[in-house]
Amino acid sequence: MRNTTIILCVLISTIVKAQLNPAITSWLQNTTKTGTYYPKGNPSLTENNILVNCQKVEYSDDFVYVTATGIPSYPTGPFNDGNPSNAENQNGIYKIPLNPSQNTSELDATVGGNIGLFINGVALFDYRDGVAWNPQTNALCGGPGNPRCPGGPNASMAWNRDAIPAEKEGFDCAKGHPAMGNYHHHQNPSAFKLDLEVISDICNIYDAEGLYAIDSTKHSPLIGFAYDGYPIYGAYGYANNDGTGGITRIKSGYQLRNITERTHHHDGTDVDDGPSIDATYFLGYFREDYGFNASPQEDVLDEHNGRFCITPEYPEGTYAYFCTVDGDWNSAYPYAVGPYFYGNFERRNVSSVDAETTVYIPTTNNISILNHTKITVFPNPASDLIAIQLGGLNRNNVQITLSDMNGKKISSTSIPPGSTITYYDVQTVYEGNYLLHFDDGINQLTRKINIQR
Repeated sequence: MRNTTIILCVLISTIVKAQLNPAITSWLQNTTKTGTYYPKGNPSLTENNILVNCQKVEYSDDFVYVTATGIPSYPTGPFNDGNPSNAENQNGIYKIPLNPSQNTSELDATVGGNIGLFINGVALFDYRDGVAWNPQTNALCGGPGNPRCPGGPNASMAWNRDAIPAEKEGFDCAKGHPAMGNYHHHQNPSAFKLDLEVISDICNIYDAEGLYAIDSTKHSPLIGFAYDGYPIYGAYGYANNDGTGGITRIKSGYQLRNITERTHHHDGTDVDDGPSIDATYFLGYFREDYGFNASPQEDVLDEHNGRFCITPEYPEGTYAYFCTVDGDWNSAYPYAVGPYFYGNFERRNVSSVDAETTVYIPTTNNISILNHTKITVFPNPASDLIAIQLGGLNRNNVQITLSDMNGKKISSTSIPPGSTITYYDVQTVYEGNYLLHFDDGINQLTRKINIQR
């Protein structure tokens, strides 16, 4: 009887875990590892002594509460546009709805500041950087170094600057930067250096990485949740909404307009004139340079940058946003969410948990990244430094051991959850063949490398 009871308890526990909402189970939790950053002008990693990822996840019937610092496990910085900030502890608690619903009344426009949260606790911002065009002065307003916009930072302006092209020089390798210490991404959080066309050289100066690496052969991982409660995926998904058709790049429904002067919006509304299109204010400099064109193709997203579809985490279907990129994997407007939410928006950062909750204790993820991802070891042969890059999203701690061909251990390192890359300094290792042994707690594999000088 006792054995039967134990088996029954285990089965009930397994069923309960299997039924938990992905908005509860998808967060990367950590209570031991602290973060690092690259100071401007210094190529050496510096410890920030701040816990990375999320520290606690608890849930009620209606909400999940995520406690997070806002610091990723990948290095942050440097920010080479004069940004004086570094990523700082946000001490955040975020209240995300478990049962989101479509907003069927007047749509909620995305706003400045946090509009969502990635699964590592890092903030998502929309396209904007707080800078707009002031038609009274025919100059930029708002943001650092510019005069205040008429009506203040929340005033409605006809032409609003797009942060992704305008602030590119200030993004680190992971395509993020801080606003007064609040480190965030406006766009797909995969490293510049992994794009098919690399448009920033910041990764060459200071190595860093991102939350995940794009894999065009797999459905992209669930990487966050918008403040209306709907999930956010990476750049690739099923071609058809019903989960069929193979894997394809999910495309934005927005395109650059065919205009030479900024006098009207895409819907024909006559607005205050913006600057003429030139080398400084190029087409795409402002959000209103884009227009939405609905498409019958199921792999083209709606005006919110989402669609209702089947995903690996939602086999019955869900509305989901996607972090859109172009054919070169460079970020494509509107980047993640917006310019309007599909669901009902509220500010989700709260000062305390206001309900009776259950704490979610994560178990080792039973999906091994070593089974289904591309692992790149480069250069091979190597002379002084080896880089090891995981594809996809790493949810488990991957231990990596360097040994000789007889199995004698030389050194070891690891890639923590929410990171994708690590390095081996092999300058003191003799020439010859060696083995890299990978273990993520579920599976193991071995790669052969060669040291030559």
